[in-house]
Amino acid sequence: MKANIGIPEKNKQTIATVLNTLLADEHILYAKTRNYHWNYEGDNFMEMHKLYEGQYDQLAEIIDEVAERIRMLGHYPEGRLKDFLRITRLQEQDYTTDQTEQLRNLLADHESIIIEIRKVISKINDTWKDAGTADFVTGLIEQHEKTAWMIRSYLK
Repeated sequence: MKANIGIPEKNKQTIATVLNTLLADEHILYAKTRNYHWNYEGDNFMEMHKLYEGQYDQLAEIIDEVAERIRMLGHYPEGRLKDFLRITRLQEQDYTTDQTEQLRNLLADHESIIIEIRKVISKINDTWKDAGTADFVTGLIEQHEKTAWMIRSYLK
């Protein structure tokens, strides 16, 4: 059954495509954060282990919310790893156990997601007439900005 929520189907399809790209980005960032959680080495191991765990738990919630937003629009979220890798805007780096390198990689990804969301907010709201999704992604920006700020606090 199609979602009758006052947004033309063409617009809902466009927004779902935008959200699926965001979903792919969030999955790549989640996997990277989880990898760093498993593979950090250093004298503050426990602190970083817990920091990364908190971050990937938050990303897991974001992933679920983005997928559910796509369903609210009457469309289906991507769910296969090969699809995420095909549509993501993020890059996977080489393995590293270095805290500074890990944090710089994560910071770059959070900032990239923030920038990409900012590029489409006005289109989502004004062009595609979906204030609900515009509000939703604004909330995601706030979450990524807070995480980016925390990561920046570890870097000199």
